[in-house]
Amino acid sequence: MFPIGDDDSQVRTSPIITTGLIVANVLLFLVELNGGDAFIQRWSFIPSHFAADPASNWPTIFSAMFMHGGWMHLFGNMLYLYIFGDNVEESFGHVKFLAFYLIAGIAATFAQFYFNPHSNIPNVGASGAIAGVLGAYILLFPQARVDVLVGRMVSSMPALVVIGFWFVLQLFSGVGSVARTDETADTGGVAYMAHVGGFVAGLAIALLFRGRGGPSRIA
Repeated sequence: MFPIGDDDSQVRTSPIITTGLIVANVLLFLVELNGGDAFIQRWSFIPSHFAADPASNWPTIFSAMFMHGGWMHLFGNMLYLYIFGDNVEESFGHVKFLAFYLIAGIAATFAQFYFNPHSNIPNVGASGAIAGVLGAYILLFPQARVDVLVGRMVSSMPALVVIGFWFVLQLFSGVGSVARTDETADTGGVAYMAHVGGFVAGLAIALLFRGRGGPSRIA
């Protein structure tokens, strides 16, 4: 199931933060391509480096959120942010949405760090923060429907099904990655626990906003 769009009829304001985040991700990826391995080593989040010297490496918590492992990694993340981000931004408001996005990204980074603090693999990507957006979306818009590409056909499916399937896949993949032996732990790949951590953080923050009389569209 490949999502290609959702119902934006309730989005009445311009999603300036969502758009700005997409632009920032694309621009920094171009800088990353130009900077090569030296740029990646300096600005990606490397768990072992952070564990050894948090004071010098804390900026990478933020810079790594805007870096990606390739064009397809960037495209997939920006597609999800484009589809789901505007709705969540409309509900939270611009400033709260930006804070929410960054907090979800931080939570995702430390979720991955907790399970593999000695890894030397650079962690890059907006996936954790965007997972937070998905977590908030599924809580804010449980009745929403998402257009998905299934084979050659476009089908409208409940957001609960589409995002729920995505989360279950990340959860089981993450459990599998945690269970790997030390000999295979640093071979690279997808930081599944960052996805899970970001998703859970997104749910938690959306619930917190609801408890404080936040977004009125939370069902």
